Amino acid sequence: MRRLLILLMLVLGWAAPARADDISASGRGVVRIVTIAVVGDEVVGFGHGSGFAVSPNRIVTNAHVVELASRYPDNVVIGVVPSEGDKSFQGKLIKIDTDRDLALIEFTGVRLAPLTLFTGSANDGDSVIALGYPGNVDMATVRSAGDFIKPQSPVRSQGGFAGMRMLQGTSVLLHTASIARGNSGGPLLDRCGRVLGVNSAITRGDEGDSSFAFAIAGKELLAFLAEAKQPIAQVSVPCTSVEEQMALERNAEEKARAEAEALARSNAARTEAERQDAIAQARARSESARENYMAGAALLLVLGALALGGGGLLLSRGRQREAIWVAAGGGLLMLGAIALFFSRPGFDESKVMPVPKTASSDLPAEAPQGRMVCTLVPERSRVTVTSTDKVDLDLGADGCINGRTQYAEAGSHWQRILVPDQEQTVSVLDYDPAGRTYTHTRYLLSSEQMSKARSLRKGVPLKTCSPDQARRAELATQQQALRAALPAVYNEKLVYRCAAAQEGPPAAAAAAAK
Repeated sequence: MRRLLILLMLVLGWAAPARADDISASGRGVVRIVTIAVVGDEVVGFGHGSGFAVSPNRIVTNAHVVELASRYPDNVVIGVVPSEGDKSFQGKLIKIDTDRDLALIEFTGVRLAPLTLFTGSANDGDSVIALGYPGNVDMATVRSAGDFIKPQSPVRSQGGFAGMRMLQGTSVLLHTASIARGNSGGPLLDRCGRVLGVNSAITRGDEGDSSFAFAIAGKELLAFLAEAKQPIAQVSVPCTSVEEQMALERNAEEKARAEAEALARSNAARTEAERQDAIAQARARSESARENYMAGAALLLVLGALALGGGGLLLSRGRQREAIWVAAGGGLLMLGAIALFFSRPGFDESKVMPVPKTASSDLPAEAPQGRMVCTLVPERSRVTVTSTDKVDLDLGADGCINGRTQYAEAGSHWQRILVPDQEQTVSVLDYDPAGRTYTHTRYLLSSEQMSKARSLRKGVPLKTCSPDQARRAELATQQQALRAALPAVYNEKLVYRCAAAQEGPPAAAAAAAK
């Protein structure tokens, strides 16, 4: 009881935000890059730009932002200032490519949420968003040098994609999102928060000319990171907004509901037709049986009459003993005729039970157990930051998944909510045995939201599979509290359709299934 009260207090103290914003989620992986040149004890130079995480402890920025640190490593310090928290950290230059104007920085002390690269193609006019720390905003708001190393959220600006160009031999994206000095090295994003390119330069707007900006193309970034042996998360699925996806889900639900209603009407009509057919057959069988009974009664009556007549004939000939036996037999036959006539079957259609003609393929399948291979259903999914590989599941009894993770009952589904210690992500994993679908819904949260989620997670320490129903009920209660505290709108939703795995050695379970 005390545990439940603690969970309730935590939930009430954590009012869920109205939605999980993709751009804000990506912004948590954007940093300010500061360079400080020191000679002796004197600061002789200062510069700053932007960057973004490609792994929890590695940052991409422009080469020109950290060029002095490359030329004078003993005199120039690189500072990495996250968008959240209260500390900044010293960085180390890992690789620099002045031709592509890209650099890779490593730091320790905190783990950032890496951004995902979109490897598909942008279309002219597509909405794009720039994130970073423009110098003109800093000039208007900064009051001291210390403000440059104080964590704060990046500035966002929106524009349109205007095509591909070549800039000094490097492929770049041309766009109209407003950027300034200080945005260099920051990401250019699509509506789903995936990286399209790295902002690097702007055109001059002389004499009223329109200003355009350049971002180093994703393929250039990918080649640079490959040379540095630095992996980056990639997706190629086009962006679908949350609103569009939820509308698709509503349409799918309405379609499924309409199909279910149509199927119910069809089944009802088929059942009624089967019942009427069964009634007709039962009536025909009943009438045939009645006729047989009546024919039998008539035959017994005739035989009884003949026996009585025979008894009278024997009596007239003085054969009294035989006459009595024959007459008695005739009487019994006539009584049998009467009994058979009155016992003829009647017909009550309310007692007719039709035998369903449903095909075996229409019957619901039992919930499967064992190894399953689950494949993404793109039309039901919203992919923003995760690769879409297949998921391997090993389904055990009582919601034991992959032999180690206990899922809790959630209606007719099995569900587990994962709140990791090292990531700013909450995942809701759901398996529907009837529909054989596996759903991974992801929420990208702020540091403060994650701290509160981890507090809720401590309510029930059930980590491994358990046959104890009471402990699973506690887990279900805890997860209800976690689910109620999440934003109303998710960032990513992956829906998989599962089928029994082919015979062979077990495949490694996907990390998402944990």
